[in-house]
Amino acid sequence: MVDLIYLSDGDNSFRVRVLGRRMPGVLPLHDLLDAEVLIESGFVTGRLDLGLFPDDLDGWSHALDVLAAGGDVCWIDDNRSPEIRVQALNKEHETPAVQVEDVARSSISVFLPLRLEDGWIDDQRRLLQLVRREWPSEVLQTSPGAYEWRR
Repeated sequence: MVDLIYLSDGDNSFRVRVLGRRMPGVLPLHDLLDAEVLIESGFVTGRLDLGLFPDDLDGWSHALDVLAAGGDVCWIDDNRSPEIRVQALNKEHETPAVQVEDVARSSISVFLPLRLEDGWIDDQRRLLQLVRREWPSEVLQTSPGAYEWRR
């Protein structure tokens, strides 16, 4: 298990933990990663299953660039559940914040302001690098529906 995202201020935490490959050695599902979303606070604790595609890791990398520039992001916003929104700075709370919406399964939404230390985005980039080293992309799509191992 390796965290892809870990945001915590000691009281509240949000993490996306990668558990491993969904179907190691089976094309084309070899690069699909099983993960879980974990939210903990004094008010709510929750866990959701999540499947991550290689494109999701690329999307998180891009999202970190947007956050570093002070923007807000919606990650995994392709009608899958959960939808994860991250604000670089929530004006009401004057902190970064995460909102997780599980519309498809439970219809529950959680908003979590987090008092994060400077450098939190760089910490997330390091976690992304760890995930990519642990589970590199090994499948190449040569045409729609056709896959082979990368060489």
